[in-house]
Amino acid sequence: MTQTFIPGKDAALEDSIARFQQKLTDLGFNIEEASWLNPVPHVWSVHIRDRDCPLCFTNGKGASKKAALASALGEYFERLSTNYFFADFYLGQQIAEGDFVHYPNEKWFPVPADNSLPQGILDERTHAFYDPEQELTASDLIDLQSGNSDRGICALPFTRQSDQQTVYIPMNIIGNLYVSNGMSAGNTANEARVQGLSEVFERYVKNRIIAESISLPEIPSEVLNRYPDVVEAIAKLEAEGFPILSYDASLGGNYPVICVVLFNPANGTCFASFGAHPDFGVALERTVTELLQGRGLKDLDVFTAPTFDDEEVAEHANLETHFIDSSGLISWDLFKQDADYPFVDWRFSGSTQEEFATLMSIFNKEDAEVYIADYEHLDVYACRIIVPGMSDIYPAEDLLLANNSMGAHLRETLLQLPGSEWEPEEYLALIQQLDDEGLDDFTRVRELLGIASGKDNAWYTLRVGELKSMLALAGGDLEQALIWAEWTQEFNASLFTPERSNYYRCLQTLLLLALEPERDPTQYHTAFVKMYGQDAVDAASAAMSGEERFNGLFAIDSELKALPAHQALLAAYEKLQTAKRRHWAQA
Repeated sequence: MTQTFIPGKDAALEDSIARFQQKLTDLGFNIEEASWLNPVPHVWSVHIRDRDCPLCFTNGKGASKKAALASALGEYFERLSTNYFFADFYLGQQIAEGDFVHYPNEKWFPVPADNSLPQGILDERTHAFYDPEQELTASDLIDLQSGNSDRGICALPFTRQSDQQTVYIPMNIIGNLYVSNGMSAGNTANEARVQGLSEVFERYVKNRIIAESISLPEIPSEVLNRYPDVVEAIAKLEAEGFPILSYDASLGGNYPVICVVLFNPANGTCFASFGAHPDFGVALERTVTELLQGRGLKDLDVFTAPTFDDEEVAEHANLETHFIDSSGLISWDLFKQDADYPFVDWRFSGSTQEEFATLMSIFNKEDAEVYIADYEHLDVYACRIIVPGMSDIYPAEDLLLANNSMGAHLRETLLQLPGSEWEPEEYLALIQQLDDEGLDDFTRVRELLGIASGKDNAWYTLRVGELKSMLALAGGDLEQALIWAEWTQEFNASLFTPERSNYYRCLQTLLLLALEPERDPTQYHTAFVKMYGQDAVDAASAAMSGEERFNGLFAIDSELKALPAHQALLAAYEKLQTAKRRHWAQA
């Protein structure tokens, strides 16, 4: 059998693929390759998912088909091992009260009577970083997955690299501020750690370059020509009408980062891709394959035009957009003829053990503390790396302003609304409560509550603003219902099915008519039926009379049995819990 070795990997691609596929099968995961893309030579990407739970999916990229598949499978293990697939979801009462929620080595810290942060979580440095004004309370740090405030704060052990001491970091902080940054899986511990640390550098340097509008030095053609496959891929993109600029993003040889920018003259937009690895060639290849991961050539028209508004570029919301899908704003200054740094033909490469040591020395030079959690319960090494101040995707103040558990106390109430028989004023009081708690009207209710609703029902598209329209109708406040129905039409209708959009158009018209008491509704009924159809007129009329509340929603029980998508997620999680119990029992 052919053995294909690529730089940065400690095993042949064929061995990695066979091993990862077999282990996933043994764990009970039914993985399918859902789609492949090969838009230009030497650039492959693949989307793989669990047939039984499509919410568990990853994307892989590489210079060959095998490299892309190995990448996707490695990322699958990374996300299984770190529980990342389940990071946005409430796992239910049974798991919340089970022997452990996340891992057998987690530690629970009861909430003190005065709601102060309990002793034993974090260390001095992370305390100062996450809570600089001493505003955080213990209840702010209850994890979304358990929502179990009676049990307390669930914290996971990380090893502080400077002295190898264990530090307990609350799951709530990990989930809110770091999302997937710094996670990796690999054939060996050093290979995975190098990948995780490289990712931290990639995003840290990318944010700095974008936020500070740094202009970068181009990579000279004689250096690019060392990598003929990359040159061929770039040539094909340029032949298709997409000029490419390749930059050294090492900021003077300090970081192992590359930047490649694609211009789309057809609509005046651009897209900057970043990649990092101690080996210059690997970093360059990753940057080019990242450019087209999950995208065909026809998908390169969704980015934004460069701008001279450097303040807007530096805004945190813009940097978050770059993390999510790289579609944020970029300054024209990035492309200035005179670069802010000289080109450096850098090289940080060696064995994966040497590369790990080299990358750690850069963090030490920055006086940045690195915390690593190792996971081997799936018989594949994976890790999660946290570098406060460098690897955070969201600012620490989000623990107070946008905590993913801030809607947990509303979960039972909101899920039971469709079956409720409240007094009208109680529905209106709930609108007031949503306002008082400062919940963003654009927030998706399913995300607020941590539920996997499935895409085939109104819970999937429901936002707080639309919920207010329904509550106002249930409370008999037609004026307020109209305001929120119009909001829903403007801000949410693009996500609706044609039937649901039609229902809201009909509802809006009937509400406008109801607020004109001098008009006789019976005069318009026939025209309304012709315009909107009998079903929509009946449904909107029933919503206005309070006869049928919460159109399109259904009540959801506390076990979330009414949500097949959530049940599939819990079934996948149970496979992991079984593997964890088995592993820790042997440890």
